[in-house]
Amino acid sequence: MLELTICLDPAGEKPLYQQLYDSLAEQIRGGTLRTGDKLPGKRSLASQLAVAVNTVDTAYQMLVAEGYLEARAKSGFFVLEYVDMLPQAGRSGAEKSRDGSEEVPSPAVRFDLSTGAVDTGLFPFRTWGRIQKELLYNGEKLLHHGHRQGDRELRRELAEYLRAYRGVVCDPGQIVVGAGVEYLLGLLAQLLKGHGGFREMTAAVENPGYDRPRTILENNGIPCRCVGIDGGGLDPVELEESGADLCYVTPSHHFPTGVTMPVGRRAQLLRWASAKPGRYILEDDYDAEFRFDMRPLPSLQGMAGPDGRVVYLCTFSKSLAPSIRIACMVLPWGLMEEYGRAFGSYSNTVSRFEQQTLRLFLEGGYFTRHLARMRGAYKGRMEQLAEALEKAFGRDGIRLSGRHTGLHLLLELPGGPGEKEMIASAMREGVKIKGLSEYYMERKELCGENCVILGYASLRDEEIGELVEALRRAWRQ
Repeated sequence: MLELTICLDPAGEKPLYQQLYDSLAEQIRGGTLRTGDKLPGKRSLASQLAVAVNTVDTAYQMLVAEGYLEARAKSGFFVLEYVDMLPQAGRSGAEKSRDGSEEVPSPAVRFDLSTGAVDTGLFPFRTWGRIQKELLYNGEKLLHHGHRQGDRELRRELAEYLRAYRGVVCDPGQIVVGAGVEYLLGLLAQLLKGHGGFREMTAAVENPGYDRPRTILENNGIPCRCVGIDGGGLDPVELEESGADLCYVTPSHHFPTGVTMPVGRRAQLLRWASAKPGRYILEDDYDAEFRFDMRPLPSLQGMAGPDGRVVYLCTFSKSLAPSIRIACMVLPWGLMEEYGRAFGSYSNTVSRFEQQTLRLFLEGGYFTRHLARMRGAYKGRMEQLAEALEKAFGRDGIRLSGRHTGLHLLLELPGGPGEKEMIASAMREGVKIKGLSEYYMERKELCGENCVILGYASLRDEEIGELVEALRRAWRQ
């Protein structure tokens, strides 16, 4: 009979069955117990360890459930083959790659200049928390289901805010609230295809551009074609030649170039949409609230009107926080009836407490004051960063663009070593950045050779000097 060496501590913090499970699992992983070994019977092991039979049975059943043991009727418990799929603990220093060569560990990241971050220190903790606290004390009704498009009171406030500050012309009944633009875009893709997916259509997406919309559309059965960007935004000639039925566009602030689409180009897009039945423009109002040189430009949807061919999408992830998953889309009246048939039974994906907190935040004027504070802070940070970069490299040594809007800068280093080397050398100094070419889904050869993207939102003002010095060391060498 197989002899087991097991020590259990009745006074230990873990229950006896857990200690027994841990000991047996470790012996199986370590090879002391081998494939096919039969474990002692429950009564026999219980007697050996001076514990209850239930203790042994519980440990054995846990091992069976996790695939360490096999229970055979009238035969007992047998060790199954164990394959260690977990990384080895305790490894440090250089790691082994798949071909056996050593891999040098990545240097520590001191400055992450990604474009998705925000300054969490600017979040209105006190006001947001006070509103939520009052709702928790007095909001018993919020424990019940709300309207499937989002609470009516919130949609009224959103309609008023979008009208006043983004020029969106809509009724609260046209607004759908959801947990993020990605979720809403997935619904929209199914809606435009006829919900059952019977309508064949293609979408045009900006190149360079944000890849996630293309992924969501294609995951929902809508193939995408890349359309180039020029100084006025999406190229209408390429759009027409693409044969697309949909056009996903960021006219107020193109990502990542920062181009703002002029009114003439917007009119061309609207004419394209109205030229054939079934065409729609999907307007992502990305970063539009962060414009520093003038009032944000009105939306494309406002030019088209509530019955136009524009679906407006916006999110509060940058203006509040990425974890507050509140976004909305404004559907033309022509799509609302179909939306009701297709998704009218879907429950809303945003907590009613979050919805009502945002509603009161908008209603009380706190959101507009919060945005003004954020714009001031981000504008000051952008100017400080730009000035420090130009001082370190000389005004002729770098080219900066994208200062007027958004939360990132494009930095071009004329005569530099190339994008890949710029990224690698910055990383060696602890600065994580991305290159512009990463956002070219096609025709990467059109991208400049020495251009990187600096997202400055999460930087602290006191870090800017150290950051710029690190980049100077990286790129002067």
